[in-house]
Amino acid sequence: MKSIIRHPPLTPDEITRYARHIVIPGVGLEGQQRLKAASVLIVGTGGLGSPIALYLAAAGVGRIGLADYDLVDVSNLQRQVLHDTPHVGKPKVESARERLLAINPNVQVDCYPVPFTSINAEAISAPYQYLVDGTDNFPTRYLLNDLAVLTKRPYIYGSIYQFEGQVAVFHADQGACYRCLFPQPPPPNSIPSCAMGGVFGVLPGTIGTLQATEVIKLILGVGRSLASQLLLYNALDLSFQTIEIPKNPACPVCGDHPTIHHLIDYDAFCGTPAIGASSTTLPAENILSPSELAKKMQQTTPLCLLDVRLPGEGFIAKLPGSINIPLEELPHRMGELDSSIPTVVYCRMGIRSSRAVLLLKDAGFNQVWSLAGGINAWAEEVDSHLPRY
Repeated sequence: MKSIIRHPPLTPDEITRYARHIVIPGVGLEGQQRLKAASVLIVGTGGLGSPIALYLAAAGVGRIGLADYDLVDVSNLQRQVLHDTPHVGKPKVESARERLLAINPNVQVDCYPVPFTSINAEAISAPYQYLVDGTDNFPTRYLLNDLAVLTKRPYIYGSIYQFEGQVAVFHADQGACYRCLFPQPPPPNSIPSCAMGGVFGVLPGTIGTLQATEVIKLILGVGRSLASQLLLYNALDLSFQTIEIPKNPACPVCGDHPTIHHLIDYDAFCGTPAIGASSTTLPAENILSPSELAKKMQQTTPLCLLDVRLPGEGFIAKLPGSINIPLEELPHRMGELDSSIPTVVYCRMGIRSSRAVLLLKDAGFNQVWSLAGGINAWAEEVDSHLPRY
């Protein structure tokens, strides 16, 4: 005999709250009960995580987990609509929880204010049916994909950069996974992050809302999901394109002969520093603290300040008298620099500048340093009037 799945009943308040859902033939009372019984883990409560969490809570998803170890920063508020100015400096998950419960006090919101890593990913995700990526970084993307495949759960993917975005649903039991499309993470520093390249403020709203749409469709069992499909969106011409993703028999995690059987962290592959680790592999003699740089700048000895960020980042904050050569242009523009002059390289956080120092050392620059923590550390420790981003 086929078992009958009993979903939790709705209270009178919930029936009133979700009335516009309940009257839709594709949802109805049973569908709304399915939403109440569902559980979703959102990793990242920033630009993508904001609309995802807001719409899932408003829709009545019964249990929502939020994993994010970051604090709300004023630079987030241009696109991370889950947070507001009074919450600057507070943990994002706590800020998010307050907002979600203010929208819908009937949902359960669990907070995980810790880095999401291979060590704790299984334990944190265990209570949830659906895994959603709200972080938009490669280490988490590969970690969530592998976790979803190994635990046989759907992974709802989103990605944003400048004016473009992508959405997909990866469920290895029904088709392709993310590794079927991209088997290995990209080389370190090969692809700029949103912080480096920027992101159109409303773009995360569009992509995050589409991710939330896919989650709700999966819970309700309605429509056709983006399983094994990649949706491409361009905000400049408002165009959408869908590409079919075939399942790859040679996929290292979901293929016929998988080689990945356990979770690992991908920070080293993607050029993102591990949590709590230094952002550079440079020897100590090639690293300069903000206070040490401040002392050097007060001396009369010639000093070259090399900014390896994208040109647009200089409009936000820069060190006086610095030369701007973006990291990707440095290999063929080294002739513009004098190797006999001591050179201090800086970027936003110290990651790109570390790579630049290695390139310069290989080219014969003997007096070259990376500014530890980048211009954000300089703004925090030396010049508090300089904006951080």
